[in-house]
Amino acid sequence: MRRLFLALPFALLPLAIAHAHEDHDHADHAHGSLAAHEHGVARLNVVLDGQTLELELGSPAMNLVGFEHAATSAADKAKVAAVRAQLEKPLALFTLAKAANCSESDQELESPLFSDKPAVNEDGDKHDHDHSEIHARYQLDCEKPEQLKALDLSPLFKAFPTTQKIQLQLIGPNGQRGVEATPAKASITFR
Repeated sequence: MRRLFLALPFALLPLAIAHAHEDHDHADHAHGSLAAHEHGVARLNVVLDGQTLELELGSPAMNLVGFEHAATSAADKAKVAAVRAQLEKPLALFTLAKAANCSESDQELESPLFSDKPAVNEDGDKHDHDHSEIHARYQLDCEKPEQLKALDLSPLFKAFPTTQKIQLQLIGPNGQRGVEATPAKASITFR
């Protein structure tokens, strides 16, 4: 699944540089990303290559679970489990044309909040989770990819209402582009 995403950072580097912020953001050092940690903002990379559609969502945990600290209370653990269960169902979060007949073939969910073990940084020190991220990667196989006209993010915005915008990078048959999605403008065309 990572074959397409390995090329994605290099293909999108000009877009990432063009959209760089001077805001009070915290760099995402834990994942070596150029993206900034900004509450209310998520990132979504979409790659359509033949019959394979890959989606990679990255978001501050605050947008999805409402906090970024390690879940220690029963209520926090239940919230993390509920969000993980939602993320395990990508076809309920991303609306695609039924005619494309897409089915999930692979997924990876990563976050320090999904583990009972404390995260450790490169120096071997325990890392606090003041700026925890959640990453979800999905691979979908689509029998009729030509039927994929749009990707509707409305269900994702409804499931996680504190997400105010999604910075989307799309690579498809017609090239690459960057788009910003919001709850009011949640449908993104592939063409």
